[in-house]
Amino acid sequence: MAKNKLALGLDIGSSSVKLVHLKEGRRGYTLVAWGEAPLPPEAVVDNQLMNSSAIVEAIRQLVAQQKVKVKDVAIGVRGHSVIIKRISMPVMSQEDLDESIQWEAEQYIPFDVKDVHIDTQILTPQGDAAGQMDVLLVAAKKDMINDFTAVCAEAGLTATVVDVDAFAVQNAFEANYPQVPGQPVVLINVGAAVTNINIVNNGLATFTRDITVGGNAFTEEIQKQLNISAEEAEALKVGGHGETDAVVPQEVERVIQGVADQMGGEIQRSLDFHAATAPDIHPTRVYLSGGTARIPALFKVIEQRAGVPVEILNPFKNIEVDNRKFDPAVIMNAAPAAAVAVGLALRRPGDK
Repeated sequence: MAKNKLALGLDIGSSSVKLVHLKEGRRGYTLVAWGEAPLPPEAVVDNQLMNSSAIVEAIRQLVAQQKVKVKDVAIGVRGHSVIIKRISMPVMSQEDLDESIQWEAEQYIPFDVKDVHIDTQILTPQGDAAGQMDVLLVAAKKDMINDFTAVCAEAGLTATVVDVDAFAVQNAFEANYPQVPGQPVVLINVGAAVTNINIVNNGLATFTRDITVGGNAFTEEIQKQLNISAEEAEALKVGGHGETDAVVPQEVERVIQGVADQMGGEIQRSLDFHAATAPDIHPTRVYLSGGTARIPALFKVIEQRAGVPVEILNPFKNIEVDNRKFDPAVIMNAAPAAAVAVGLALRRPGDK
């Protein structure tokens, strides 16, 4: 039985560390633990761990607070050090592919093959008329993975699964929403420093891209334009959500709108690129997650640019949450930011 236990989902982000622990039962998944610990500014820069001790401390604090006994964790990576490509190869078994990809990979990735971990997944095992199959190739820099697994080890945990944030969000989505064949969706996860875009069609990722702009861009721009501290800027950014719109100065609104437009443009470029390369795949809906998903200006801009309905992703939608143990308001508020951590918490130690 122990072999089938789920790993602890540990999302080491740029602004905080998030932890999710799920239990699988006959009726589905139940939330056992959820927590978030903020990281000091500059602890993670460009997905480089600059302040490992602060990160280790945050992880230890979360594990202690949540009284978690599980030691196996699943972590996610993102950004420039991760390359995700859909490539075409002659039809072969996964074993043969694992062997040949080491030689083939050089032409697809901008790093030295010796410096990366490579993984593949066959998307179309039956192949096409020409005997070619689609393969998802993922390469991640070894030194980045080593840094992430080292902070886990120092906090007394073992990273048994390393996933990619964009795919973790896909896991969370698939566990909570019915998949409709022939209705592609766009999953956009806006983190503090990186935004992941993943277009999913019939359960397969057809296009995945990370853009290095996220929620921090709003805070930095408010700080710069209004000449205030980072803390004040963050408070104004967060204050712009929901019913408190009346108290937000017009200036802040203007700055937030400007950054939202800029991000919307970046996202649209990715969607346009996908439309040009896969003209027969027309997304029908966008699901928005990440801590920044709640900024109304961003939501509206994405809806305008994408031209399809946008919905905030709730990774706890299908997961049983005991209201005596968890404050429903806290869980609902945390939901968009928990997508990566929930997706990671659905993995098992030793999963491919």
